[in-house]
Amino acid sequence: MTMIADNLQKVRTRIATACNTHGRPPEAVTLLAVSKTFGPQAVREAFAAGQTAFGENYIQEAVDKIVALADLPLEWHCIGPIQSNKTRLVAEHFDWAHSVDRLKIAQRLSEQRPKGAAPLNVCIQVNIDGGPTKAGVAPEDALALAQAVVALPNVRLRGIMTIPEPAIDFEAACAVHMRARALFDALNAAGLVLDTLSMGMTGDLEAAIASGSTMVRVGTAIFGGRTYPTRV
Repeated sequence: MTMIADNLQKVRTRIATACNTHGRPPEAVTLLAVSKTFGPQAVREAFAAGQTAFGENYIQEAVDKIVALADLPLEWHCIGPIQSNKTRLVAEHFDWAHSVDRLKIAQRLSEQRPKGAAPLNVCIQVNIDGGPTKAGVAPEDALALAQAVVALPNVRLRGIMTIPEPAIDFEAACAVHMRARALFDALNAAGLVLDTLSMGMTGDLEAAIASGSTMVRVGTAIFGGRTYPTRV
């Protein structure tokens, strides 16, 4: 068993344990393996261990990887910032975009989705705790944005995504994640049909699952520590 395969098994065990603790079936939570800064071979190792959904933050790096791995049946999620000049790459190459925080970006993704392709699955990124350095729409503006996105062709609104500031302990993490869960429930109560609450990472996946996350984004616990290249 490779290191990545062993790590994946440990993460899956964490997810199953958290689900069992909080009365949820393990299949209710999707594991998204965050492969940013790791090359195609690492993704191949993860795929050999049964992982098919991968998250990427850096769009051009991701596109190169997607092309290199086109022989594998993988599902690609854009979880990093999407600037206007990168929407075409996202629309053409990804299956999901988690980080939509402006209507302009959603409109461009809709317009640039290739003809004949399945709708692009979209999550609205919400700055749930008001972090000053975090992207995302304010919680009070999420409904209006969601209603506008739902009306667009070629995209399918699936839910919301959050990246809160690190919490000091489990209870504090749950308190923030429960705000996202409450917003998710409120959006559904307002008539939207959402099924994805994308929240929780390596350090707080148990708290996220306790609070209702349906998709956790885990990188370090699977692939190891990262060396970030200089980006311009």
